[in-house]
Amino acid sequence: MPPVVSIVGHSKVGKTTLIEKLVSELVRRGYRVATIKHAHDAGFDTPGKDSWRHIKAGSSATALSAPGQLVLIEPRSNELSEADIERFLGEDYDIILSEGFKQSDIPKIEVHRHGGGETLAGLKRLVAIVTDEKLNTRVRQFSFDDIKGVTDLLENGFIKPQSERILFYVNGEPVALTAFPRKVIIGILLGIVSSLKGIGVVKSLDISLRRKPEASNKL
Repeated sequence: MPPVVSIVGHSKVGKTTLIEKLVSELVRRGYRVATIKHAHDAGFDTPGKDSWRHIKAGSSATALSAPGQLVLIEPRSNELSEADIERFLGEDYDIILSEGFKQSDIPKIEVHRHGGGETLAGLKRLVAIVTDEKLNTRVRQFSFDDIKGVTDLLENGFIKPQSERILFYVNGEPVALTAFPRKVIIGILLGIVSSLKGIGVVKSLDISLRRKPEASNKL
Protein backbone atom coordinates (compact mmCIF):
# COMPACT_ATOMS: atom_id res chain seq x y z
CA MET A 1 0.00 0.00 0.00
CA PRO A 2 1.07 3.63 -0.18
CA PRO A 3 3.02 4.77 2.88
CA VAL A 4 0.77 5.96 5.69
CA VAL A 5 1.66 8.54 8.35
CA SER A 6 -0.75 9.51 11.12
CA ILE A 7 -0.94 13.01 12.60
CA VAL A 8 -1.80 12.72 16.29
CA GLY A 9 -2.10 14.98 19.31
CA HIS A 10 -4.47 16.43 21.87
CA SER A 11 -7.63 18.22 20.81
CA LYS A 12 -7.36 21.72 19.33
CA VAL A 13 -3.57 21.73 18.86
CA GLY A 14 -3.71 22.20 15.08
CA LYS A 15 -3.69 18.68 13.62
CA THR A 16 -6.10 19.47 10.80
CA THR A 17 -4.32 22.73 9.96
CA LEU A 18 -0.99 20.88 9.75
CA ILE A 19 -2.50 18.25 7.45
CA GLU A 20 -3.92 20.97 5.20
CA LYS A 21 -0.49 22.59 4.86
CA LEU A 22 1.28 19.28 4.28
CA VAL A 23 -1.23 18.23 1.62
CA SER A 24 -0.81 21.56 -0.17
CA GLU A 25 2.98 21.29 -0.18
CA LEU A 26 2.98 17.63 -1.26
CA VAL A 27 0.56 18.40 -4.11
CA ARG A 28 2.75 21.35 -5.12
CA ARG A 29 5.64 18.87 -5.41
CA GLY A 30 3.58 16.72 -7.75
CA TYR A 31 2.39 13.96 -5.39
CA ARG A 32 -1.06 12.45 -5.08
CA VAL A 33 -2.28 12.48 -1.48
CA ALA A 34 -5.22 10.82 0.28
CA THR A 35 -6.35 11.58 3.81
CA ILE A 36 -8.23 9.67 6.51
CA LYS A 37 -10.12 11.30 9.36
CA HIS A 38 -11.00 9.18 12.40
CA ALA A 39 -14.50 10.23 13.48
CA HIS A 40 -15.79 9.21 16.89
CA ASP A 41 -19.45 9.53 15.97
CA ALA A 42 -21.11 7.68 13.11
CA GLY A 43 -23.89 8.77 10.80
CA PHE A 44 -23.08 9.90 7.28
CA ASP A 45 -26.52 9.21 5.83
CA THR A 46 -29.92 10.61 6.69
CA PRO A 47 -33.13 8.55 7.08
CA GLY A 48 -35.53 9.25 4.25
CA LYS A 49 -32.86 10.04 1.66
CA ASP A 50 -32.63 7.78 -1.38
CA SER A 51 -29.22 6.40 -0.39
CA TRP A 52 -30.57 5.52 3.09
CA ARG A 53 -33.51 3.73 1.47
CA HIS A 54 -31.12 1.74 -0.73
CA ILE A 55 -29.17 0.55 2.32
CA LYS A 56 -32.32 -0.29 4.26
CA ALA A 57 -33.54 -2.33 1.30
CA GLY A 58 -30.45 -4.53 1.60
CA SER A 59 -27.83 -2.96 -0.66
CA SER A 60 -24.31 -3.82 0.54
CA ALA A 61 -23.07 -0.40 -0.56
CA THR A 62 -24.36 2.69 -2.29
CA ALA A 63 -22.46 5.41 -4.14
CA LEU A 64 -23.57 9.04 -4.27
CA SER A 65 -22.37 10.71 -7.44
CA ALA A 66 -22.45 14.44 -8.14
CA PRO A 67 -20.40 16.69 -10.44
CA GLY A 68 -16.86 16.69 -9.11
CA GLN A 69 -17.33 14.28 -6.22
CA LEU A 70 -18.18 10.72 -5.25
CA VAL A 71 -19.23 9.42 -1.84
CA LEU A 72 -19.47 5.71 -1.01
CA ILE A 73 -21.55 4.48 1.92
CA GLU A 74 -20.83 0.92 2.99
CA PRO A 75 -22.40 -0.15 6.30
CA ARG A 76 -20.20 -2.26 8.57
CA SER A 77 -21.07 -4.13 11.74
CA ASN A 78 -17.87 -3.00 13.46
CA GLU A 79 -15.42 -0.12 13.16
CA LEU A 80 -12.89 -0.52 10.40
CA SER A 81 -9.22 -0.60 11.25
CA GLU A 82 -6.88 1.86 9.60
CA ALA A 83 -5.46 -0.99 7.50
CA ASP A 84 -8.96 -1.77 6.18
CA ILE A 85 -9.45 1.85 5.15
CA GLU A 86 -6.03 1.99 3.50
CA ARG A 87 -6.86 -1.06 1.41
CA PHE A 88 -10.18 0.50 0.43
CA LEU A 89 -8.45 3.69 -0.76
CA GLY A 90 -6.19 1.57 -2.96
CA GLU A 91 -2.84 2.12 -4.63
CA ASP A 92 -3.48 5.29 -6.59
CA TYR A 93 -1.72 7.60 -4.12
CA ASP A 94 1.86 8.42 -3.22
CA ILE A 95 1.08 8.82 0.49
CA ILE A 96 -1.87 8.67 2.88
CA LEU A 97 -2.08 11.10 5.80
CA SER A 98 -4.45 10.18 8.60
CA GLU A 99 -5.66 12.19 11.57
CA GLY A 100 -6.06 10.19 14.76
CA PHE A 101 -5.61 6.43 15.24
CA LYS A 102 -3.22 7.02 18.14
CA GLN A 103 -3.14 3.33 19.05
CA SER A 104 -2.24 2.08 15.57
CA ASP A 105 1.14 0.65 14.66
CA ILE A 106 1.91 3.07 11.81
CA PRO A 107 4.44 5.94 11.81
CA LYS A 108 3.19 9.05 13.60
CA ILE A 109 3.89 12.76 13.78
CA GLU A 110 2.66 14.36 16.99
CA VAL A 111 1.36 17.92 17.12
CA HIS A 112 2.12 19.64 20.44
CA ARG A 113 1.55 23.15 21.77
CA HIS A 114 2.74 24.81 24.95
CA GLY A 115 -0.12 24.77 27.44
CA GLY A 116 -2.01 22.11 25.53
CA GLY A 117 -1.04 19.26 27.82
CA GLU A 118 1.84 16.83 28.00
CA THR A 119 3.01 14.96 24.93
CA LEU A 120 1.12 11.75 24.29
CA ALA A 121 2.47 8.74 26.19
CA GLY A 122 3.06 5.27 24.80
CA LEU A 123 2.96 6.16 21.12
CA LYS A 124 4.35 3.51 18.79
CA ARG A 125 6.67 4.58 15.96
CA LEU A 126 6.74 8.30 16.70
CA VAL A 127 8.99 9.80 14.01
CA ALA A 128 8.65 13.52 14.69
CA ILE A 129 6.97 16.20 16.79
CA VAL A 130 5.70 19.52 15.45
CA THR A 131 5.84 21.90 18.41
CA ASP A 132 6.03 25.55 19.47
CA GLU A 133 8.50 24.86 22.28
CA LYS A 134 11.74 22.95 22.74
CA LEU A 135 11.07 19.50 24.20
CA ASN A 136 13.44 17.22 26.09
CA THR A 137 13.22 14.27 23.74
CA ARG A 138 15.36 12.44 21.20
CA VAL A 139 12.51 12.52 18.70
CA ARG A 140 13.10 14.91 15.81
CA GLN A 141 11.32 18.25 16.30
CA PHE A 142 9.94 20.80 13.82
CA SER A 143 8.42 24.22 14.32
CA PHE A 144 4.94 24.96 13.00
CA ASP A 145 6.49 27.23 10.39
CA ASP A 146 8.76 24.52 9.01
CA ILE A 147 6.26 22.89 6.66
CA LYS A 148 9.04 22.36 4.12
CA GLY A 149 11.07 20.39 6.67
CA VAL A 150 8.15 18.14 7.63
CA THR A 151 7.32 17.60 3.96
CA ASP A 152 10.96 16.70 3.25
CA LEU A 153 10.69 14.08 6.00
CA LEU A 154 7.58 12.59 4.38
CA GLU A 155 9.09 12.71 0.90
CA ASN A 156 12.53 11.26 1.69
CA GLY A 157 11.51 8.94 4.51
CA PHE A 158 8.29 7.47 3.13
CA ILE A 159 7.34 8.42 -0.43
CA LYS A 160 10.59 7.88 -2.33
CA PRO A 161 11.56 4.58 -0.63
CA GLN A 162 8.17 3.14 -1.64
CA SER A 163 7.92 4.67 -5.10
CA GLU A 164 7.87 1.16 -6.65
CA ARG A 165 5.66 -1.35 -4.87
CA ILE A 166 3.46 -4.36 -5.46
CA LEU A 167 0.78 -5.76 -3.18
CA PHE A 168 -1.05 -9.08 -3.29
CA TYR A 169 -4.29 -9.94 -1.56
CA VAL A 170 -5.46 -13.55 -1.70
CA ASN A 171 -8.93 -14.29 -0.31
CA GLY A 172 -8.92 -10.89 1.33
CA GLU A 173 -5.62 -11.36 3.17
CA PRO A 174 -2.35 -9.60 2.27
CA VAL A 175 0.53 -11.80 1.10
CA ALA A 176 3.98 -10.59 2.10
CA LEU A 177 6.61 -10.72 -0.65
CA THR A 178 10.35 -10.63 -0.13
CA ALA A 179 12.61 -8.75 -2.54
CA PHE A 180 13.33 -11.62 -4.97
CA PRO A 181 9.76 -12.86 -5.68
CA ARG A 182 8.59 -9.24 -5.80
CA LYS A 183 11.17 -8.47 -8.50
CA VAL A 184 10.28 -11.62 -10.46
CA ILE A 185 6.53 -10.97 -10.34
CA ILE A 186 6.92 -7.33 -11.36
CA GLY A 187 9.13 -8.40 -14.28
CA ILE A 188 6.65 -11.04 -15.47
CA LEU A 189 3.63 -8.75 -15.24
CA LEU A 190 5.37 -5.86 -16.99
CA GLY A 191 6.64 -8.22 -19.68
CA ILE A 192 3.16 -9.58 -20.41
CA VAL A 193 1.44 -6.20 -20.42
CA SER A 194 4.16 -4.46 -22.45
CA SER A 195 3.79 -7.09 -25.18
CA LEU A 196 0.14 -6.18 -25.73
CA LYS A 197 -0.63 -4.06 -28.75
CA GLY A 198 -1.07 -0.36 -28.12
CA ILE A 199 0.37 -0.35 -24.57
CA GLY A 200 2.76 2.49 -23.89
CA VAL A 201 4.80 3.13 -20.78
CA VAL A 202 3.30 1.22 -17.84
CA LYS A 203 3.18 3.47 -14.79
CA SER A 204 0.73 1.37 -12.80
CA LEU A 205 -1.10 -1.91 -13.19
CA ASP A 206 -4.29 -3.02 -11.47
CA ILE A 207 -5.36 -6.67 -11.65
CA SER A 208 -8.34 -8.19 -9.86
CA LEU A 209 -9.38 -11.84 -10.05
CA ARG A 210 -12.60 -13.22 -8.61
CA ARG A 211 -13.32 -16.91 -9.09
CA LYS A 212 -16.58 -18.78 -8.84
CA PRO A 213 -16.86 -20.93 -5.71
CA GLU A 214 -15.89 -24.50 -6.54
CA ALA A 215 -18.78 -26.93 -6.58
CA SER A 216 -18.89 -29.11 -3.50
CA ASN A 217 -17.94 -32.75 -4.01
CA LYS A 218 -20.87 -35.05 -4.35
CA LEU A 219 -20.86 -38.50 -2.79
